[in-house]
Amino acid sequence: MVIEPKSSAADNIAAHEKGTTLDAFKQTLRFPPATCTFACLANDEAHWIDKQVTLHGYLGNRRVANKSLTFAELHDMSLGSVVQIVSTATKHADSICLPHQLLQDLSHHTPVVVEGTVRGRQAPKTGSAIKNGAPASGKPVVITGMEIKLENIVPLNTFPENLIVTDETVFGPDQRHLQIKHDKSIRNALRFRSKAARFIRDHLADEHGFEEFETPLLFKSTPEGAREFLVPTRNPGLAYALPQSPQQYKQILMASGIPRYMQIARCFRDEDLRADRQPEFTQVDLEMAFATGEDVMRVVENTVRALWTKLLNIDNLPLPFPRLTYEQAMSRYGSDKPDIRLGSEITKIDYMLPVDLISKIGPHADPLVDVMKIPVSKDANSTRNFVSTFMDSPEAQPFIQNPDGQPGIFIVDSRKPLRGLQPFGFEAAEQVEEMLTLEDGDLVVLQARKNAPFAGGSTPVGNLRLALHKAAVKQGLLPAPKGFAFTWITDFPLFSPNNDSDPGQGGSAGISSTHHPFTAPKTPEDVDLLLTDPLQAKADHYDLVLNGVELGGGSRRIHNAEMQAFILRDILKMSDVRMRDFGHLIEVFRAGCAPHAGMALGFDRLVAVMLGRESVRDVIAFPKSGSGEDLLVKSPTRVTEEQLKTYHLKIRDG
Repeated sequence: MVIEPKSSAADNIAAHEKGTTLDAFKQTLRFPPATCTFACLANDEAHWIDKQVTLHGYLGNRRVANKSLTFAELHDMSLGSVVQIVSTATKHADSICLPHQLLQDLSHHTPVVVEGTVRGRQAPKTGSAIKNGAPASGKPVVITGMEIKLENIVPLNTFPENLIVTDETVFGPDQRHLQIKHDKSIRNALRFRSKAARFIRDHLADEHGFEEFETPLLFKSTPEGAREFLVPTRNPGLAYALPQSPQQYKQILMASGIPRYMQIARCFRDEDLRADRQPEFTQVDLEMAFATGEDVMRVVENTVRALWTKLLNIDNLPLPFPRLTYEQAMSRYGSDKPDIRLGSEITKIDYMLPVDLISKIGPHADPLVDVMKIPVSKDANSTRNFVSTFMDSPEAQPFIQNPDGQPGIFIVDSRKPLRGLQPFGFEAAEQVEEMLTLEDGDLVVLQARKNAPFAGGSTPVGNLRLALHKAAVKQGLLPAPKGFAFTWITDFPLFSPNNDSDPGQGGSAGISSTHHPFTAPKTPEDVDLLLTDPLQAKADHYDLVLNGVELGGGSRRIHNAEMQAFILRDILKMSDVRMRDFGHLIEVFRAGCAPHAGMALGFDRLVAVMLGRESVRDVIAFPKSGSGEDLLVKSPTRVTEEQLKTYHLKIRDG
């Protein structure tokens, strides 16, 4: 005889709860389809009056007028529109009808199906409700000329009672789904991003003849200039690398007879994170056969202008965009991505300064000295207070500890000898005053630097220019810069000395390609310099800068196999092992590859600047944190022993 085990009370409760859960879910499998959208209701109110409708959406605020009358908001699927629901109670068998009771019992934000009859409604005389437009507050659009007489309501899920959501609720990155759902500005940014991507695709195809091609995400490790993410395989010692960009594949497409390629591509770089960087990011990638850099720049200018016209209703961007060489940008703005809206151009003045002043502002024996003015205030005391506050702030520490010497800061004050420029000496003070058109309250900054060619992306005085402007805007002394100021930066050095922060291309020459090792020299004279002084050679490399943000960069490419091999082997001095990493590309070039040029625009940055956002994280659905983590899904995760075994990996101490 088999004795059945007795069920405990706890087992019975658990079984009942499971059954209830399954029954509740089964009810949501066959919910009624919507018969119209909120937009249809708003655009043709007269047509829908007295008609029965089925709507999908989320419950919003409710107002219980009395036991028999309840008003509620129904938000549409996009959380952009609201219509009012009216429920009146009718009694059946001494109980209030189920739909009315459900409407009162369900939590805010519950996804529901509402069935009812459209009734005309007199629009409220006050409040922010408007029709067919967004209220000034940024709240949802309220359909005011009608309401829905509730006949049935079907809940499709639950919303936790312990989750309190108000206009003041702030959700952290670990609740990104709630950030998106309850912050309209994030949803709007993501929708704007979608529109921008769709427009760029269509415009490049329809106006410029580009075709979109997908390139592999499982690539191979090649030294292009940034650190890669490796993807191990189950084959011992073999790994893929996620692409830093589709650079090599798009050049292979050019050699394959594809005339114009584009892709909105995912890219991956294991680099230090800042507000404008993510370990995975998106770029608008394009390449053109039988083209020069000038051809690419014209296409990009045309596309950008059309995008601004379509999505921002700005149709007065001047074409062509102004241009600065790398040398001009670094000398006049101290940056290769200058915000030219700020003014405060930098000028070299060392030749006119007294020797004792030069010796006080820097440790170098024969320095170059830059000067700039920032018109902080017309009152010298206000400027003096601003300087004191800034120099005591953490933002000033990099400039105080600058190895080239602290900046010399002077305030133009007509009550002082030589108007506050006494250390300059009479002749230099007079020349500086005339050169910079100085007025009372102007801030004058001197900064020494090594007497050497520019290298890198900025100078100390260029960084100080940005920091002082930002601080002055924050204190209300200067207006925040407005508008869109595009600038091309051209004539970059083809090569730069290696530094400790970038891995470079792994050669032994002590130099690396400034852009990437596939960039062509700009002129025949620059080709000749490769044999005598490679660091003096200019690249056919161009960056598009907007409001101090590098939107993207491009170049004319090397299309000749022998020339590409010469750059890698003889200029960068790559080892034979490294050379083999690029063997596929050199072999492709041998098969009659046409001259070509291209560019990549950082799509995240582009959208962020268009919307005036400080960080690209504001326009990415699921961004990584400053430490490269996705705090919602908790990635990256620690590799398990089983995974290490599968991929033949070991964790090395230290």
